[in-house]
Amino acid sequence: MVQTLPAPAPLRPGVLRIIPLGGIGEIGRNMTVFEIDGKILIVDCGVLFPEEHQPGIDVILPDFGYLKDRMDDVIGIFLTHGHEDHIGGVPYLLRMKQDIPILGSALTLAFVEAKLKEHRITPYSMVVVEGQREQLAGFNLEFVAVNHSIPDAMAVVIRSKAGSVLHTGDFKMDQLPLDGRLTDLRAFARIGEEGLDLFMSDSTNADVPGFTPLEKDIGPVIESVIARSKKRVIVASFSSHVHRVQQVVDAAKANDRKVALVGRSMVRNMQIAIQMGYLTADTQDFVDLKQAASMPADKVVFMSTGSQGEPMAVLARMANLEHDIEIGEGDTVILASSLIPGNENAVYRVIDGLTKLGANVVHKGNAKVHVSGHAAAGELLYCYNILQPKNVMPVHGEYRHLIANGKLAEQTGVPSERVLITEDGWVIDLADGIAEVVGAVECGLLYVDGKTVGKITEDDLKDRRVLAEEGFISIFCVVDENGRVKVGPEIRARAFAEDDHVFDAVKPMIERALAEAAGEGIRDTYALQQVIRRTIGTWVNKAHRRRPMIIPVVIQG
Repeated sequence: MVQTLPAPAPLRPGVLRIIPLGGIGEIGRNMTVFEIDGKILIVDCGVLFPEEHQPGIDVILPDFGYLKDRMDDVIGIFLTHGHEDHIGGVPYLLRMKQDIPILGSALTLAFVEAKLKEHRITPYSMVVVEGQREQLAGFNLEFVAVNHSIPDAMAVVIRSKAGSVLHTGDFKMDQLPLDGRLTDLRAFARIGEEGLDLFMSDSTNADVPGFTPLEKDIGPVIESVIARSKKRVIVASFSSHVHRVQQVVDAAKANDRKVALVGRSMVRNMQIAIQMGYLTADTQDFVDLKQAASMPADKVVFMSTGSQGEPMAVLARMANLEHDIEIGEGDTVILASSLIPGNENAVYRVIDGLTKLGANVVHKGNAKVHVSGHAAAGELLYCYNILQPKNVMPVHGEYRHLIANGKLAEQTGVPSERVLITEDGWVIDLADGIAEVVGAVECGLLYVDGKTVGKITEDDLKDRRVLAEEGFISIFCVVDENGRVKVGPEIRARAFAEDDHVFDAVKPMIERALAEAAGEGIRDTYALQQVIRRTIGTWVNKAHRRRPMIIPVVIQG
């Protein structure tokens, strides 16, 4: 659904305004702004990883444009958990103002602080725990334990004079979690009894019937795969998936193998998890890469990043023979993660590459080596029945997930007009128990390319795609004062044709076109460049069915 909404009216006193700046209609870059009486609270600030049609981009951020001139009004950032799609954008946001308080659980803040240290930012952080309440300006926050695929995840209840909002962050309802930390349904029931004005719920698995399988069922499968493997084992997962790493460490120990952590973020995060007691392991359970290289193949398990097929991550480099770990015949690779929508082609390309090298690739499609960290439809129905919210705004998911979540809400009795299916940048006002869409603010994609943030546009990406897919042609000419060609046209091409002689046929056409332009009194070099671009563009399209980037240069001399 693409709708053009007007700019919202100024925010009235005592009304709570909610603006998602990312995470709606996509899996990633989650960020929501809450505003009341001139003060702003931010929940999450994550990144989205680029797809194939975004060449050269490192990560994609929420659009900070709305906050550009409002940073002094921001009274805090609450982070629901430590996954990149919820915390990865924090360093870029804090570049705008470094002393904004950051609230989150101990592990979440430890992950964030490690990232901020690399950006040379010292944050003002505050550890909070489930059951705790904090007053920030006009916001009263209560933190609620939820279960997810990372320890220490929390939902937040935001209470204000306008009403109450429950934002789940990412969650599921695993009844036998590895760390014993359940989603606090008793707190959900109490919140429901108090009266909940708006429920903002994780939608990622809303179109999956039933309940998410138990995390504990994955460990025995991983252990079985490792036990059957006679050579090296490489397990790829997210660098923050502490529970999965715990299962791999336990499975490696059971099979008399050591674990080598591969990838800078994996090493950093697991060191933090061990120091804080979230990962139960001894130093003798691990070896570094140099030690692992000299060990027998059946005595080591490599725990790496790259489960989403990212081109520069460890697993893709292994598949392309660009890593110190060389995959060989009989090695086993386990992809212990879900596919993030949009990454399918990249992941299958890596699987093909690894298989071609002789590896046995085990993934969610052929073995139970991963379960999702998100609530399925059955779990969401429980939440709706417990909370009985007046209004519902599905978050965190692509459009089909949002729609599915909204339909679940309707099935439990939420009126359809009280279910808000929104988009990034839409503005929702909550007052007197009613949430409604009142307009939209400008909200696009903020690209990070190396050290450049926000200066890469869609037009730049289009140029990059043309260069990658169609090639590049440059034409150089020197013309006299009458427009006649004195030097050239000299034509050079890259990624278009092996031999520049293929352009011999078009050179007379360019000369004739320039002569005709001169006869019409055209002397401006820019206009002559356009004549050349049209001439060679038409010829290339007809003769070669290509649309390369064409850069003509005309000099008068």
